[in-house]
Amino acid sequence: MDSLEILPVVRPVQGRIRPPGSKSLTNRALIIAALATGPSRLTGVLESVDTQVMIESLGRLGVDVKVVRRDDTAKTADGALASIIGNKVSGPSKEFHVVGRSGIIPAFHADLCCENSGTSIRFLTALCATGQGIYRLDGNDRMRERPIAPLIEALISAGVLASYEETKGYPPVFIHTSGLPGGRIPVSGNLSSQYLSALLMAAPAARSPVTVEVTGELVSRPYVDMTLDMMRAFGGEISEPYPNHFQISARAYTGRTYDIEPDASAASYFFAVAAVTGGSVTVEGLSRHALQGDVKFVDALVQMGCTAEWNDDSITLHGPERHGRPGGKRLRGVDIDMNEISDTAQTLACVAPFAEGPTRIRNVAHMRLKETDRVSAVVTELRRVGLQVEEHPDGMTIHPGPIQPAEIHTYDDHRMAMSFSVLGLRVPGIRIADPGCTSKTYPEYFEDLNRLCQTARD
Repeated sequence: MDSLEILPVVRPVQGRIRPPGSKSLTNRALIIAALATGPSRLTGVLESVDTQVMIESLGRLGVDVKVVRRDDTAKTADGALASIIGNKVSGPSKEFHVVGRSGIIPAFHADLCCENSGTSIRFLTALCATGQGIYRLDGNDRMRERPIAPLIEALISAGVLASYEETKGYPPVFIHTSGLPGGRIPVSGNLSSQYLSALLMAAPAARSPVTVEVTGELVSRPYVDMTLDMMRAFGGEISEPYPNHFQISARAYTGRTYDIEPDASAASYFFAVAAVTGGSVTVEGLSRHALQGDVKFVDALVQMGCTAEWNDDSITLHGPERHGRPGGKRLRGVDIDMNEISDTAQTLACVAPFAEGPTRIRNVAHMRLKETDRVSAVVTELRRVGLQVEEHPDGMTIHPGPIQPAEIHTYDDHRMAMSFSVLGLRVPGIRIADPGCTSKTYPEYFEDLNRLCQTARD
């Protein structure tokens, strides 16, 4: 397996960067545009394994999505997936052009492979429930370990025939449907908000109005708000008469031009660069009013001693006072609930070793059901570099201390690779195993990180 050594910087990192489009927004926009009446033009999109998995699956369902690249040539999903998985992408595309099908799934049969893309398999499962036919959805080995029962149970309660091929509660799944009837649909929200988002986005294609009710706790509520905002942008009619109780009209979306924000989760790594080197990094295209709740990661760094400037179309993060060298003044440890921004918890865990005092990350037990068990994986790798870390059922406590050189295992998890790269900016000898796993959401991450940090190494 290949590995990549991260070169430390010798001075605070200063710079500006615009991360690629949000994966969460891109995959939601693809689903909504597929159900819309008329064409949609999605700009600022992310092209990665996860979004190409979605595009290829939509193509199998009969929805035409055209990928328009920087050289203005168009390429359909066929063939694009393999090149991205091989980490040979030449650059992000400009736009996705989607021919909406007015709430109709053209294909009567389809076999969809979703790799390890949670958004894809969950959103597509609900989408298939609006069709007329038999659909099978599967993924890689890790996806077969990730639960999908809350969504399947919700669809069954709505009158859709759904079943498991092998292990109850996990993919592969079959959807045998004559359409989504409508009415009341209860769904559990304590494992992932994606089950709820999937049902919400599919609801306008039901035969009658839908009421989706969350039972129990709902994790990651900001992602649900993102879904609702996007649905409304395409003409969806949704009300929330009381918390986590949603009423959706059976009215088709309308195709439109929609611009995708830069990925706020990806931005967390560059904010972390400023924090641990005592530098200043500006992330363009995001603001306090971004759809993505992960911009609140900046507030977490402010709690640790950084300062932030919030502008209309950018956020600048200043690390602690520098005294002329990276991390000249220490950050401070925090006790923080990261339930709503759990995709940035790994990033904070890699900032914490440079703080004064321990950092306790709480209420992120649902991270164990992601691409890997992210709580256990982070604890294991921080211990690998010599740190004292306590693992808790809902998170971890990280004690700062000397960091020793090590090769970081990434568990085929893009966020492990990107988060732990932050350690290598301050400590020599940090190698990232399988750096190509970032192709899942950010194929050019290490190139962008190197460009941002280059002048701080000269």
